[in-house]
Amino acid sequence: MTLADCDRVAQIRVGGWRSAYQGLIPQSYLDGLSVEEDAERRRTYLSQGDGSVVNLVAEGAGGELVGWACHGPYREGEVLTGDAELYAIYVHPDQVGQGVGQALLTESVARCSAAGHGRLLLWVLKENDRARRFYERAGFRADGAEEPFDVEGVAVPEVRYARALPR
Repeated sequence: MTLADCDRVAQIRVGGWRSAYQGLIPQSYLDGLSVEEDAERRRTYLSQGDGSVVNLVAEGAGGELVGWACHGPYREGEVLTGDAELYAIYVHPDQVGQGVGQALLTESVARCSAAGHGRLLLWVLKENDRARRFYERAGFRADGAEEPFDVEGVAVPEVRYARALPR
């Protein structure tokens, strides 16, 4: 991902939230998401990062960005564990089910494995059945860890998934 990609990545991310999380988190939160503010956050993260976070983009047949994934070190609190975490993976709603997410996930798994991480972990909304099936088909399993994600005072439970990485 480059700085020039940040606007499109923000469109994909905000569109992904509005599509995937409708009915799972408060609608007022989804309605308040701003593509412009998200794009600015992406630019800040990209320009000020230390290189430990990897941002990947996927292009469609016409060269337009249709997906984004982001991974980096996994932390327990502030302690690095040696594992990696998939922080985000979003596909433009029009492209869901077309293999874009699978391609991004496959590349993240390969890069995390090549970097020597033993596991790749991620957090997913407990009620997001579609995402959970996606990760389970890719070899991830819920490991029993759960935590609430607070959205406008509403506790939205998340579950952690893990997958061992080949070395």
